[in-house]
Amino acid sequence: MVKLLKVHGSENQFFILDQSLLDKPLTDTEIKQLAINLCQNVLNGADGLLVVDTSIDCLGKMRVINADGSEAKMCGNGLRTVSRYLSDKYQLNEFKVETLESNLAVKRAKDFYSGVPAFSVEISPISFQKDALPFSYRDLNEMIDQEVPEFGNGTYSAVAVPNPHLIKFVEEIDHDELNNLGTKLNAKNPYFPEGVNVSFCKILGTNKLFVQTFERGVGFTNACGTGMSATSLLFAILHNKQFDSTKDISVYNPGGMVKTNIQLNTDKEKSLIKLIGNATFTHEINIDEQKLHENDLTNISITQTGEESDYQAFVQSIK
Repeated sequence: MVKLLKVHGSENQFFILDQSLLDKPLTDTEIKQLAINLCQNVLNGADGLLVVDTSIDCLGKMRVINADGSEAKMCGNGLRTVSRYLSDKYQLNEFKVETLESNLAVKRAKDFYSGVPAFSVEISPISFQKDALPFSYRDLNEMIDQEVPEFGNGTYSAVAVPNPHLIKFVEEIDHDELNNLGTKLNAKNPYFPEGVNVSFCKILGTNKLFVQTFERGVGFTNACGTGMSATSLLFAILHNKQFDSTKDISVYNPGGMVKTNIQLNTDKEKSLIKLIGNATFTHEINIDEQKLHENDLTNISITQTGEESDYQAFVQSIK
């Protein structure tokens, strides 16, 4: 039997599969098909499948397969849950995890609440260059606080961390506007040919934000870790009168709250971002390995961990 986990960071929900425990690893096609099936049909679905594997240079490797079967470069909320999984597996509290573009430093953080374990993870690399996102708009090499009438009123900023993000600071979050823009920029379009995660951010006060994200390959999510990290970086750059560099930023989202720590550099692409938040395991799922290869999820056993009630108590405590 194989054990999968249902997990979340700020209710950004995933399944975790540890390939290193299988007698025969799944092929890329099997992984994609499994991700789509799990995210549509098991435990009310999820935003993606996190595949853990062995790594030469790090404690483990993480791949992020979105709900539609596409692969993301990184996932901040997912990385926290994988970090906890590896921490528990190897009894280590500080190490590195290999991701598609870089090896990232992670460590166990102070619990957010009783029964709510937390991890701090590095978010990098950072790039504002058009080729890194990629984007195309007029003759711009960077898009920072830029009016783009084709997107709507206000100004927009784009940054890769390394997932591509388009960010708009707003007085109030208009979900219809966000949905329309996210849908437009993740269909065939001349501006972001590979799609882009779109976040609207309302500034609540000094080092206090609320962020809602339309995620590429997923749609609306309860939270997007790289989205909140990218937004925090742009907040520090563009709204420095409301940014206190000596303290963490509290970033609220529909699924709860995380903290980010931003250390700005004169070369903004060398700034440092840390994302700190919960790593909650809600369910254990057991399935026969052959059925996993066949993508047959009709005969699985599911056990609740009891951690979700602690997380919900945390959410109530911050309202």
